Amino acid sequence: MQIIIRPRAKLDVMTRRGGTLFLAMAVIWGIPYLLIRVAVRQLDPGVLVFVRTAPAALILLPIVVMRDQFRALWHHIGWISVFGVVEFGIPWYFMANSERHITSSLTSLLVCCVPLFSVLVQRLRKTDEHVSPRRYFGLGVGAFGVLLLVGLDLRGGSTTWIALMMVVVVGYSVGPMILATKLAHVPGIAVVAGATSVVALAWVPWTIEHWPSRISGETWSSALVLSVVCTAIAFLVFFELVKEIGSTRSVVVTYVNTGIAVILGIVGLHEHLTLGIAVGFPLVLVGSIYATSEPRDRRAYAENSAAT
Repeated sequence: MQIIIRPRAKLDVMTRRGGTLFLAMAVIWGIPYLLIRVAVRQLDPGVLVFVRTAPAALILLPIVVMRDQFRALWHHIGWISVFGVVEFGIPWYFMANSERHITSSLTSLLVCCVPLFSVLVQRLRKTDEHVSPRRYFGLGVGAFGVLLLVGLDLRGGSTTWIALMMVVVVGYSVGPMILATKLAHVPGIAVVAGATSVVALAWVPWTIEHWPSRISGETWSSALVLSVVCTAIAFLVFFELVKEIGSTRSVVVTYVNTGIAVILGIVGLHEHLTLGIAVGFPLVLVGSIYATSEPRDRRAYAENSAAT
């Protein structure tokens, strides 16, 4: 028997560049909830979807053309369109509608359920990926946290908006599945450029009909940051983060940006730290970490440790 000792994978220690990208993503994707809350004071939710996607498309499309990736975009425009509707078109409309009635803190915490739903979607698709007892435990803890979060914060009239946020969560869970199964070989920037373009075009008629008579500088600033920073730049940074630390560890940014969103809601919008947030959020956080992580595979370890 020959003992083979393999070096530890480089991803075990996050590089300085990886840490910088991770922190940038946590902040960039932690501020949209506050900005949406501000923007929907004057903008119709459908108009906000257009304002978020159109500038991002105008920024990303030239990059796609310069990189000679437009042919790949056009060849896969069908599934790119489906991805755009599932990831942007419907979720962003429902989220903006919900933020008119529930706090940005609760909105961000409900989005934190995405990792839990992602595991459920995998089971419904009956993929070959193994779901260990550890991950089922995480699902249970996370689901209980969601029940506490929603149950303790449930108020008259909020049921509909929480239900709409569950649709958002489903969309955010299905979107990555489309990327993994139908668009895996398409450059990420091309996918986002195509998806934002399709969604923006689809919302043009609605935007023309519902464009407000007056838009304040605060609203314009919020919408501009949402489009340029939280959409166009965010995805460029996220693709680099995935290259640097891998897709699995990149998902952890969901938990960090949710914490930032809650803090910004409390400090910037004077939202209350409710009992539901205080009790439910830690359980959702722990459950999501367990549900999306996997202990070291002992069989793989045995195969790497010995050979006959």
